[in-house]
This record gives sequence, C-alpha cells and structure tokens, in this order.
Amino acid sequence: MKKVLLLLANGFEAVEASVFTDVIGWNELSGDGSTKLITVGTRDNLKCTFNFTVIPEMTLDEVDVDDFDALAIPGGFEEAGFFQDAYSEEFLTIIRKFDQAKKIIVPICVASLLVGKSGVLEGRKATSYNLNDGIKQKELATYGVHVVNQPIVIDENIITSYNPSTAFDVAFTLLELLTSEENCNDVKKLMGFNM
Repeated sequence: MKKVLLLLANGFEAVEASVFTDVIGWNELSGDGSTKLITVGTRDNLKCTFNFTVIPEMTLDEVDVDDFDALAIPGGFEEAGFFQDAYSEEFLTIIRKFDQAKKIIVPICVASLLVGKSGVLEGRKATSYNLNDGIKQKELATYGVHVVNQPIVIDENIITSYNPSTAFDVAFTLLELLTSEENCNDVKKLMGFNM
C-alpha cells in the first residue's frame, strides 16, 4: 500500500487539502485500493483558513518518513497564521527528509514557499501563487528557485502548482505517479471527470 502524508499547518486552505483526501480516498475504496492518506498536523487541533476545524490523525513528532511514499502540502493564508506553523523547523525538516529519500513532494499554491524555505528547491524549477502581481512567485525566487509561471511544474520528485484551481490536477498527477495512468483515469471517471 502506498501511503501519502497530508501535512497540515494551522491556517491551511481546506479545498487544497480535500482534493488529496478525496482522490486518494476514492482510489482506496473504488480504484485499485493501493493508496492510503494519513493527515498529520503541527498540533492536535487545526483551524483552516476559513475556520473549519480539523483533528489530524497524527502530529509531526509521531511521523516516520520511511512509512510514507509521498508528501502532500496544501497552502494557506498568512492572515490565518499559516506561515507561523508552516515555517517551523519541525515542518521544514519533514520536507527535507522526504526530499533526501527522493519521495514525491506535492505542495499546492503557496505551500511551495515552504519547500523553497526548506532549501530543497534551490537551483530547481517550481511555481507558486501567480496572482496579486506575482508577489509569491517573486518570494519563491528568493530561495534560489527558477520560477516558472505555469499551472503545474514538475522537477524530479517535486510537483508545484500556482493556485487553488490546479488542486485536482495535482492530486490526480500524484495518484498516477503512485499507481498508473489507467488506474488514475478509472478513478477520474468514477469521480465524474473525463465524461
């Protein structure tokens, strides 16, 4: 079974997390059954950007990277305190460990800034939130990242995307990498995509 760690910081954006829970969950129940998602948080109780409350299955201190095949990270809003948790050394260390093990890392939107801050994107291609005069893409560039203004950018084991509209595409890309193109297309059809 391929396991995905969904890493959640306080202030994360619910829609960016839900695509992973749904796509991986649909595969577990109705696809080839080979994937499982585990929610991991920086604390026992998390508030999403718009006050939805989530209780993760594990906290960061309980994580053994060897138990997982991929890391998914939803972005969030600065106004909701997202970067306070997400820029913690504990959070960034998890990202570094996944990269050192060459495991898939999939941040959505501004979550690429965390991957940039961790140092693993230096000299690599990536993208981040593209609207608002590209301020987040400019910030990503300060970490030595070659910023590409495209919806989804893949550089080796890291898949970045530039806003919430890309979330489903990113989750399906992850599923395809973990399983197969055929299985991913089957799950898409079951979920009403590709009709």
